[in-house]
Amino acid sequence: MSARYGRGLPHLAAGVDLPGCFGAGPYAELVRLAERGGLDFVTLGDSFARPGPDALGVLSRVAPATRRIGLVPTVTTTHTEPFRVQAAVATLDWVSRGRAGWRIDVSAGEDEARLFGLRPPAPFTARWQEAGEVADAAARLWDSWEDGAGIRDVPTGRFLDRDRLHHVDFNGTGFAVRGPSTVPRPPQGHPVRVVDATGSPARAVAARHADVALVHAATPAQAAAMRDELRAGAAESGRDPDTVRVLVSLLVDLGDGEHAAAPGHGGGGPRPTARGPLYRGGPVDLADLVAGWHADGVTDGFHLVPVEPRRDLERLVNGTVALLQHRGLFRTFYPGSTLREHLGLARPANRYAATGGNVMTGGTS
Repeated sequence: MSARYGRGLPHLAAGVDLPGCFGAGPYAELVRLAERGGLDFVTLGDSFARPGPDALGVLSRVAPATRRIGLVPTVTTTHTEPFRVQAAVATLDWVSRGRAGWRIDVSAGEDEARLFGLRPPAPFTARWQEAGEVADAAARLWDSWEDGAGIRDVPTGRFLDRDRLHHVDFNGTGFAVRGPSTVPRPPQGHPVRVVDATGSPARAVAARHADVALVHAATPAQAAAMRDELRAGAAESGRDPDTVRVLVSLLVDLGDGEHAAAPGHGGGGPRPTARGPLYRGGPVDLADLVAGWHADGVTDGFHLVPVEPRRDLERLVNGTVALLQHRGLFRTFYPGSTLREHLGLARPANRYAATGGNVMTGGTS
């Protein structure tokens, strides 16, 4: 398939970060609002230096309060145990009945390393190499249980089919994991892996492991170039490029209501800022931007991060999304129940079941 295409509908996601909020209730309110708009998923950021509740814990709490929308917390791979990370993400997939994602990230630097008694931190490129290895190990551990391995046969006292449980022996550059996992294979097989692919080291990990890659682009040309690079990298890694969704990540400030986008945005387009590309204007112009960039084939959709979460998400859903739906350019209902179904991604085959092997080993990415 061509790297540029005009078929299908755009994918839309939103950030629901609430600085200074420590209770789950306000997050649940935002996620339900995003779900009413039919968005594919929401993200919630996290880091060891960030004050606030654990993102994965918050979205686990939000899961029972929602029904269809995907839930994607940031879980860093630096200073964490890969075995526990994969088990926690798999648990979220079970709690949400197949709506979990995992935004893979690395720790920022020395301050976070000091929390773990480490000084100095590993180089940035090495941290992303480790992230790729953790993503690889997680996929193998998710496959360590075949579907149906848990049989729960009370009369015979058999609760596991040992022939469907597989050993994993993975050695990364700085860690090793042994399986099988403590959590049965997730409902999606593999929860959706999301990577912000703006930086070069992260882009290599995204091309090899991500189901969804987020890119910062202020122009269609930038978006197209990064999408083409990611698809080429996926193909070089032996993947089908059509299994990678590339979404442009924008900060959005919809405080101007129905007014046109602020001057300097290049006819309603985003402008670069220190925090990333920023769109400032009204919901109507934002709908035109989403529709235009997608129709030109430069992106598979958008990840929109509200500057003012409550105000901007409401205007996004009730303004931009409603207008796209009215034009027939965004869905009005969820056709499936899992995040993979929202994204048009197949459930991965279990590598163990496919090979019939009993031992799976891994090395560095």
